[in-house]
Amino acid sequence: MKAYMRRVGPIGVVASGILLIVLIVISALVLGSCSSLPSLGDRSVTTLPSAEQANATSLGRAIQSRVIEHPGLDGLSPLGNPLAAFASRMLLARHAELAIDAQYYIWQNDTTGMLLLAELERAAKRGVRVRLLLDDNGISGLDNTLVALAAEPNFEVRLFNPFTWRHPKWANYITAFPRLNHRMHNKSFTVDGQASIVGGRNIGDTYFGATDGVLFADLDVLAIGPVVAQVSLEFDRYWSSDLAYPVDRIVSRPTAGALADFHARVAKLEIDPATSTYRQTLAQDRVVLSLLDKTMALTWAHTQMLSDPPEKAHGGKAQGERLIDDLAPVFAATDKSLELVSPYLVLRATGTRDLGAMSKRGVDVRVLTNSLAANDVAAVHAGYAKRRKQLLEAGIKLYELPASGGPSGERKLTGPFGSSGSSLHAKTFAIDGQRLFIGSFNFDPRSANLNTEMGFLIESPMLAQAMHSAFVEEIPLRAYEVSLDADGRLHWLREENGKMQRYDNEPETTWSRRMMVRLLSALPIDWLL
Repeated sequence: MKAYMRRVGPIGVVASGILLIVLIVISALVLGSCSSLPSLGDRSVTTLPSAEQANATSLGRAIQSRVIEHPGLDGLSPLGNPLAAFASRMLLARHAELAIDAQYYIWQNDTTGMLLLAELERAAKRGVRVRLLLDDNGISGLDNTLVALAAEPNFEVRLFNPFTWRHPKWANYITAFPRLNHRMHNKSFTVDGQASIVGGRNIGDTYFGATDGVLFADLDVLAIGPVVAQVSLEFDRYWSSDLAYPVDRIVSRPTAGALADFHARVAKLEIDPATSTYRQTLAQDRVVLSLLDKTMALTWAHTQMLSDPPEKAHGGKAQGERLIDDLAPVFAATDKSLELVSPYLVLRATGTRDLGAMSKRGVDVRVLTNSLAANDVAAVHAGYAKRRKQLLEAGIKLYELPASGGPSGERKLTGPFGSSGSSLHAKTFAIDGQRLFIGSFNFDPRSANLNTEMGFLIESPMLAQAMHSAFVEEIPLRAYEVSLDADGRLHWLREENGKMQRYDNEPETTWSRRMMVRLLSALPIDWLL
């Protein structure tokens, strides 16, 4: 910037500023004329399959016989391993007979994203009704493919809170920021009204371990039982909301050959040596077969689905109707322990005080979040870092996941939250060794106030105590423990090669990145994070 100022001089800088303002005004005028959303008139109306229809499917016959044996309870299987999480979705879709409802914040235009889309299309060709509801902020590069698939029989695609100007999409924020700042962060995958997968994962290679780059350590849960009906009803509520637009009303007609290009790309992926691990996993994974032959190991527990109403995305939903309001009494009743995992931990002053008060009244509070090196959003880390000392002073134990993996820097597709050597993405917490939450909710202002979220609150001592054991036995070996020395200065401790190592600055980071975080911490942007 200084070099630019020296080159053009003060008059040039003023002229550039005026030009920028003019361009913004012109863009606002042009986009404003194109920014109105289309009519929802004559939008197709679909209904959920009846219980009789759902129970008559192969999955239904097998699952209901197990559900009857556990009245009022849900059968749960946590999916920490990314390969298993991918295979579970693929194989459930492969065995669908009646309906597939999928709702996601991000669906990436990559290997696993294409393979799962192809599996949905095959299901639709068999006569399965496929409904795909995607937040329009997370489908980069997929416009052509999605509108082509939506023209196929039995395959419907809707975009939630869409951008009207497609290229570049960010320009929509000039005229519609208040609306577009609210996103649908929900994640669910339901087949034949019998089995649902809910949790933190979006659809894409970074969530399923199919990349040499950043892997997101994440957690889903496969559920059968009464809670599946709750997920289905919630999907229907979003599908029918006034922010869910048929893709062909937002995106222009697909280019000639769009579907053929999609099929050709999938055909290459299905024989690509790079996908061999996934093909082997699909061939060996027994998730659906074990459901059909009733051998799948399940934890049976009462499960409640918590969710925000779709109207929250309008920005005007009153307090008392949000997921965070349902969680408030759960936290207030905490008596002994809280183990909290959140990749994006941005606490305001009240939240910091509440956690601190919990710790001071004797609750053992332990928190795992991303280190600066592992966090993919530096501004979010800045929002967390400004509260870090207060949390430690209140007696809360803080752990930060490194970017370099385990003690030797290895990457493992194991552990309670999936991969090590990755960026944490799981959103879960356990209370008093009795209850566990798994869902899409981050502990930040965006999840609380702006985006819509969902998750399961599970009454299971077995699953909750597994989380407690992870914090006691595994996480201290895999993560940095953040502490304060006698002078109140932060330091990070981690066992490496059998020796305890101390870092006096954020580990694995550069001076410039740490300085950027300090500058961001001073800005009043927490409400956006």
